[in-house]
Amino acid sequence: MKLSITKSEFLRGLGRIQSIVEKRNSMPILANTLIEAPTVGEDAKLQLAATDLEVGVRSQHPAVVTEAGGLTVSAKKLFEIVRELSDETINLEATANSYLEIRCNRSRFTLAGTTAEEYPTLPEFSPEKTVPVSAAILSAMIERTMYAASVDETRYNLNGVYLEVLGGPGEIRLVATDGHRLACVDREIEGDVSALASGVIIPRKGLGELKRLVDEDDAEEIELAFANNSGLARKGDVTLVMRLIEGEFPNYNQVIPKNLTRHLILPTDSLVQAVRRVALLSSERSRAVKLELSDGQLVITSNNPDLGDAREELDIDYAGEPLSIGFNARYLLDAINAIQMKEIRFSFQDELSPSRITPPDDEKTLAVVMPMRI
Repeated sequence: MKLSITKSEFLRGLGRIQSIVEKRNSMPILANTLIEAPTVGEDAKLQLAATDLEVGVRSQHPAVVTEAGGLTVSAKKLFEIVRELSDETINLEATANSYLEIRCNRSRFTLAGTTAEEYPTLPEFSPEKTVPVSAAILSAMIERTMYAASVDETRYNLNGVYLEVLGGPGEIRLVATDGHRLACVDREIEGDVSALASGVIIPRKGLGELKRLVDEDDAEEIELAFANNSGLARKGDVTLVMRLIEGEFPNYNQVIPKNLTRHLILPTDSLVQAVRRVALLSSERSRAVKLELSDGQLVITSNNPDLGDAREELDIDYAGEPLSIGFNARYLLDAINAIQMKEIRFSFQDELSPSRITPPDDEKTLAVVMPMRI
């Protein structure tokens, strides 16, 4: 293999795979990236690939290839080297014993590697049909749900975000829950969503890589496809494949509270800052804060016998029955911050019922937070 490629293009591809390659693994080769140049010519492509056996990405980059071939080298070390090179054309050449020689201007590196044949194959998935989805819409949906996915490995079916195709035209839903909170977002997209498999659970890591893909500067539309236990997302010359979580997602609809009787509109910044300050003296284990509602006032308090207590008052537009309800401060802050609006609508029933947080004018985005006994 012998080729030349611009630094910016090479660095972009290498940067994309850094979060996929495994640093500590029973298979050391998973810390490597697969570099291949299958064809020669001035308009040929350099292919980069990486996988952790659950999530994989493959991308193609314009390059001038004079000899076809391939090998694998440390993804992290190659990225660090390329990042420090001058902004010029980089020359790559595979030498004896699967070493990669990197030349740029007056710099020269030789990096030990392995043969391409030793690298595990990426999950192969060739869907019959893909569904185009706006990158901006998908990014916002992921942002507003992924935080609620469980990190408890014993609850494997909650370690991801559930995608469901709804009855409305072009309407899809993302839902995540860890048993203490829930996030749900509905959006309409253009295209035939019936081609999407409904009821799939996308793993946290795969969703994180998808979020990075949709947030890239040139991302306007992403092609999605799901079938059996595999998912695919494609953006131009970049293809992301992942193994979906097998299992049944719980009946989340029974958790979403209906017919709540107490409502307030609160400024997001003021509420977030007040909760964060009061939480400084909350219990390290429970992170509990108490919200006390009364006429025209919201009082937020915390108490820790070992440290002391904290109290903050906010003026609000409320004239209903008094209410005292406790929450885990982190769960509350995650839900409020994910909404990403200047104001939020906070709805309650009583001190034992789950509360609901939504944007003031968007009922299709919601967060549910379970209360705590304090």
